[in-house]
Amino acid sequence: MASSTVTSSQPPTPPRPNLAFRRLRGQRSPAEFAAAVRRAAREIGESVSCDARYVGRVEAGEIRCPNYAYERVFLHMFPGRTLTDLGFASRASVRGRRARATDETPGTCEPYDTQDTQDPDETYDNYEESDVLRRAFMTGGATVAAASLGPLGLALDATAAGRPVRRAGTGEAGALEEAVRRIRLLDDRHGADGLYQRAAAPLRAAYALLDAGATRQTTADRLHSGAGELAISVGWLAHDSGRFDDARSHYAEALATARVTGDDALEAHAFCNTAFLARDSGRPREAVRAAQAAQRVARPLGSARLMSLLALREAGGWAGLADRTGCEQALVRAQAYFERGHSDADPEWMSFYGEAELEGLEAQCWSTLGDWRRAARHARRAADLQDPHFTRNIALYTAELADDLARGGHPDEGAAAGLRVLELLGEVQSSRIRTMLAATARVLLPHRRASGVSAFLDRHTSLPRTA
Repeated sequence: MASSTVTSSQPPTPPRPNLAFRRLRGQRSPAEFAAAVRRAAREIGESVSCDARYVGRVEAGEIRCPNYAYERVFLHMFPGRTLTDLGFASRASVRGRRARATDETPGTCEPYDTQDTQDPDETYDNYEESDVLRRAFMTGGATVAAASLGPLGLALDATAAGRPVRRAGTGEAGALEEAVRRIRLLDDRHGADGLYQRAAAPLRAAYALLDAGATRQTTADRLHSGAGELAISVGWLAHDSGRFDDARSHYAEALATARVTGDDALEAHAFCNTAFLARDSGRPREAVRAAQAAQRVARPLGSARLMSLLALREAGGWAGLADRTGCEQALVRAQAYFERGHSDADPEWMSFYGEAELEGLEAQCWSTLGDWRRAARHARRAADLQDPHFTRNIALYTAELADDLARGGHPDEGAAAGLRVLELLGEVQSSRIRTMLAATARVLLPHRRASGVSAFLDRHTSLPRTA
């Protein structure tokens, strides 16, 4: 495990909370408000990766002025108001601070106008990062993964060249956290296959930063947490693209990082993904044990939604063991926790977990148990409920629906659902989904004469092979 050298320094002046913005959020949780921001962005053709942590940083005063993309979204959400009305400092008042900013200066402006880029999501909002890092993160172009996973690679290049990496400050911690967000965002849209190889370099860079040490203890904690979350994100890319051994290694790395630093939230996340991988790898008993371990660690964290997801992971393991009673009991707990709603304790990485995912994971359980009718009902509901932002999940749930319908004696409906998935594969690259479609095609082969089945089989046969 990487070690971290920490030196003490005077604490910075704390930022002033943005109480006006907090009032505008009202009774909505940070995650719910972040979802509203993303919806508003789509209404005006913007694309921002707003999440609960971003909302928290705004309300804490860490972001004194949003970037231009966020400014347009906020003014669209609250017509007639100015940035000042929203509790932000004027852009003019924070311009020119970069030259005076130090490695630990909080409270800044997001200076980037992203309107000309293809993927104008949130980038760093602190001036601490070097201009080189900023330009790397803001690079546009058709290869979205390259644009999104560049900055930490610069640190890696330094180590590869034999040059020492300087001790990390808040700029590097912010870069690491942003890399995690962008990987998740890109996976939501495009699937894992095209991202995994590119994501490995930032992960190596993250652990190089840990070895180099940090300027402050708080920064060291952020680096460890960020490196662990990045390991889980890269592990998921490996998992979803069928590289199970790689995924297992990355999840174990994240778990070790969590154990070394006593980070219960990270440990729960690592166990959660380990349980999911074990289920997919044909090790259902391990899936149950990992999910139960995750629940023990997560219970004091106070997030009912996290406990709901972990109960679903356990249910998947019981289904794999053909234990219908154990599965049903875990599903009941998952639903009960889910109905408690969102809270500020919900982890940032759980932005994907809503009613659609709950339905989708339950569909997988019933499918594993061979109850195709019930599985199809939940899979259909999952696809209908999913936010359009999560293109990959829409394809996943629809692929689950296609397979359940095909196995449940409805080949025509299964083929129609399969054709919808094939339409989405132009923008989604996921070996998991392709594997599911291949299984469905085998089930439908004896039903080629049924309505639509031949069209699905022909289109599936012509699907380009992935490397």
